[in-house]
Order: sequence, then C-alpha cells, then structure tokens
Amino acid sequence: MSSQRYILITLVKILVVILLLILLFVAGTMIGYGVIGGGNPFKVFQPSLWLHIQDFFR
Repeated sequence: MSSQRYILITLVKILVVILLLILLFVAGTMIGYGVIGGGNPFKVFQPSLWLHIQDFFR
C-alpha cells in the first residue's frame, strides 16, 4: 500500500470518528434535556440555553 493511500485512509477514519462524536453529543444532549430533563429536546439548539449553562458554571 502506498503511503499516500495510507494517509488518506487514516484521515478518513479520523474524520468519521469526529463526525460520530458530534452526532452522539447532539443526540445525547437532546435525550438528556428532552427525555431525562422533561424539556423540549429541540430547545438544546437555542443559544439561550447554552448561555444559561455557562452562567451556572461561573
């Protein structure tokens, strides 16, 4: 296997892992806020919620 192909395959694997992490993070926050927290799962995408979370940790 050539080194260029090896590098390309490795970069694709890293990209897939990063995309899966983002997808799982979004799904986890929606489940956590919507199902466990009892709120609207789509409210997770509102910036006001994230500002409230940041204020909580300050």
